[in-house]
Amino acid sequence: MALHPAHRRRRTARRLLTTAAGTVTGLLVTGLLAAPAPAQPPTDASTGPDAPIGTVARAVGDARFEPGPCPKTPEPIEALDGARCGTLTVPENRAEPSGRTIELGVAIVPAATDEPKPDPIVWLAGGPGDDAVGEAKMAIDGGLNRDRDVIFMSQRGTYSAEPNLLCPNIDEFNARSVGLVYDAPSTERLHVEATKACRDRLAARGIDLGAYNDTESAADYEDLRKALGIEQWNLFGISYGTHLALAYMRLHPEGLRSVGIDGILPPSKAGSAATWSSARQGFDGLFKACADQPACNERYPNLSATFDRLVRELEAKPVTTTVTLPGSDKPVKVVLDGGALVNWMTSATHVAPQVPAALDELAHGKPQRIAQQWAGGKLSPQAIGRVAHGLSYGVFCSAWTPYESEDAALQGGRATFPSFPRSVQAQAPQLAFLHPDCDAWNVPAASPSIRDATRGDIPTLALSGGFDSQTGADNGPYVASTLGKAKVVTVPYEPHVVFATSKCAQEITVSFFDDPAAPKTACLKGLEAPEFEIGP
Repeated sequence: MALHPAHRRRRTARRLLTTAAGTVTGLLVTGLLAAPAPAQPPTDASTGPDAPIGTVARAVGDARFEPGPCPKTPEPIEALDGARCGTLTVPENRAEPSGRTIELGVAIVPAATDEPKPDPIVWLAGGPGDDAVGEAKMAIDGGLNRDRDVIFMSQRGTYSAEPNLLCPNIDEFNARSVGLVYDAPSTERLHVEATKACRDRLAARGIDLGAYNDTESAADYEDLRKALGIEQWNLFGISYGTHLALAYMRLHPEGLRSVGIDGILPPSKAGSAATWSSARQGFDGLFKACADQPACNERYPNLSATFDRLVRELEAKPVTTTVTLPGSDKPVKVVLDGGALVNWMTSATHVAPQVPAALDELAHGKPQRIAQQWAGGKLSPQAIGRVAHGLSYGVFCSAWTPYESEDAALQGGRATFPSFPRSVQAQAPQLAFLHPDCDAWNVPAASPSIRDATRGDIPTLALSGGFDSQTGADNGPYVASTLGKAKVVTVPYEPHVVFATSKCAQEITVSFFDDPAAPKTACLKGLEAPEFEIGP
């Protein structure tokens, strides 16, 4: 992770788009996963049709749900107290139904009301590679369970699934990489070595790495719906979860009442070039907000030009510094070059009020704040051993790289940031060395249909943040253009995944599930830009 400070209104951040071995950017869900919660007894002794969902064992086709203990999480999650839990068992590869099976942890948080609506909400986690169960606090704090049960299932390969496809060696390389030149050939070599070492270890366990992808994950959720006996449900996906939600809508529309997507990553355009476009949108939104604020504009004029200049200067002559991180007195060496600064900035929109001052400090020979944030996320204990890189690469290397050229990143960088050095343009934000990594991962390409735009008339809420530099706000109108009942909402001044940081976004989302035809958006009118930090 690139960054781990508190957001101005909420301490809980989240991991967003995960990436290739050495360049994971975004924020980790601070509440990601914990020790196993105890099994919850059924709230109704009945095993008939009126029994609460998640309390009855049921097999449908090749899938089986069994009530049992709650999925494991690294830290306790209070939101799971009272959850009804169990395990969904499904084929690892549905093309080989008689082959090995995998187990996915399920937790169902009951509605806060005594009379819940019959159609629950299913939370689709970010990443790819995050465990939905670990994001329960975010969902419940945002009020999603006001009138409906909320279902969390660990996507295949994630922390509480069996098997999990974690790669601690990649996380450890990420931590070491803060002391390396971001886009140097030597860094690429170590980066790909870490990826291949993880692949070899997982393959040696007999895991079918080609079975960890959108298509199989969407089928897992559809199997869960049927095994729980639910006629219709609603989806809410964040970040990569929107990618999965859009695939699910295309493949299994019949059981969907409505879909909310927040921090939108359309499968039909996902890839290296798109990350450059998203970065441009988020950066420009933040720079404009500073320019529109007299005190910020006076103290930090032409912030965009300052940023561009720093990228060029650092790429020509990287700065090396030493920082200490919260909770440790051990010095950490940090190298800041142009690529590192771009990736820091991609995540720094989550702490937007600090950005102008931090860039100004860097421009005046004080790199410590940016260096500390850049290193802090990657060296955080929450960045080690929790992300299923095997699922990340399963998605990237089946659905993305087979359908974009190896120079797509360079083309996207040139189009959006023409002043950047070629070495920076060649490594897309969040996705450095993606093609070499996927060559090492070596899984089959998904069907070309994975890149089809999702079409239909399922009511859809398309949420974005005006400062989102990871999945740009233009993805909202893009997906809505082929969805007949889509509502596009951009929450100004907010970063990636607005549900996590904006009370207004939470209110809009809850109102959408109440009435998908008419979400309440009046709260948008009162929103103001953050007050930017003004240094001496």
